Amino acid sequence: MLQVNMFEAKSDLSKLIRMLETKKEDVICIARNGVSVAQLTLIPQKDTAKRIGIAEGTLLLSDDFDETFDSLDNEIADMFERSDIF
Repeated sequence: MLQVNMFEAKSDLSKLIRMLETKKEDVICIARNGVSVAQLTLIPQKDTAKRIGIAEGTLLLSDDFDETFDSLDNEIADMFERSDIF
C-alpha cells in the first residue's frame, strides 16, 4: 500500500492510476497532514463474456421445427394471394 500526500495525488493522478492498472499497487492512500483520508483502488471489471449464444444448449427444438414453419409460411402466402386488397 502506497501513501501519498494530497499535492502529490493531485499532481500525479495519472501515474497513480497507471500503478493500480499495472498491479504495482493494489491500494493507494491519500493523506492530508500525514493522516490518511481517502484511498484509490481499481473498480473490479465484470467478465464480459459474449452474449450471443448465451442460452446455447438450453433450448430443445423438435426435429420438424423448420417444416412446421415452412407449411405455415405457405398458408400465409396463399392468404395474401387470395386477398382482394391488392
